[in-house]
Amino acid sequence: MPAPSEMVRFRSGIGPRFLLTIDTEEEFDWAKPLTRSEHRIDHLPELRKFQHFCEGFGISPVYLVDYPVASSAVAAEILAEPVAGGRAEIGIQLHPWVNPPHDEEVNEYNSFAGNLPEDLEQAKLETLRDTIIANLGATPMIYRAGRYGAGPNTARILHGAGVAIDSSVRARFDYSATGGPNYRNLPIHPWWIGGPGKLLELPLTTVFWGLLRKFGPRLYPALWRFPRLRGALARIGLLERIPLTPEGVTIAEALRGIAIAFAEGVPVLVLSFHSPSLCPGFTPYVRSEADLDMLYDWWRTVFDYLARRGVKPTTVREIMESVALA
Repeated sequence: MPAPSEMVRFRSGIGPRFLLTIDTEEEFDWAKPLTRSEHRIDHLPELRKFQHFCEGFGISPVYLVDYPVASSAVAAEILAEPVAGGRAEIGIQLHPWVNPPHDEEVNEYNSFAGNLPEDLEQAKLETLRDTIIANLGATPMIYRAGRYGAGPNTARILHGAGVAIDSSVRARFDYSATGGPNYRNLPIHPWWIGGPGKLLELPLTTVFWGLLRKFGPRLYPALWRFPRLRGALARIGLLERIPLTPEGVTIAEALRGIAIAFAEGVPVLVLSFHSPSLCPGFTPYVRSEADLDMLYDWWRTVFDYLARRGVKPTTVREIMESVALA
């Protein structure tokens, strides 16, 4: 848990903001073991539609791209122009199993990049960064570990690679049962890693809702063996965990979550989803054209709600320019 002195402060006059992040990645079967080769990137043309959709709301999305996307000519053709024009930003998302150098065994433990030896994690990160620069014409300033798998060496590697922001922490979630990190007790407010001006941690926004929400950090994990009880508590308004994503979260839940986040004084909401959800059949969340329409409706409703509350979209560049270091 970061100390109070490590929490990020923003310049006065900077109101609440939201950052839209897209985990822009290959398609694979989420129910099967990971492989180096069993994947495709057929959904990438749908990024063009989503980019135009965001531009209609004055939003510059952040595409956190992994190696299959970063090395794709299709991705470059779609994203390079809006990035050059300041209408989108590019970040890094490291999926180790498809990112060279391929020196590790492909298994669940190694799918969390932070579990790799430091030199291999660094080599993969630098390979991906350099591929992004060469193919997409952008120097990435934000990072998210695939599967949220940051580790003990990640911050040092990112700082050495010139990355300003990490957004690997999915607050309120625990991935330790499968070999990943435990973010259960970390805050949803941004904080500094290594001191002010070093690496800014910008966690994905997840809140607890319900009459028991103040007890959520302790009570919700205690119920992990009883998913039906978790569901029952949510249905009767006692306790619910709400990540700000359209994937598995209804619009009503999301609006409740946004209201709670602002009530808790979160300065930057971090919203996210996976790019394969932009095409039916590639994720569990979008199986049909009707599901895809619902995803766009979800975003439209969230953007309208934020606008009515006077909450403006932000960018990685604006976040870094708005931090108060003194």
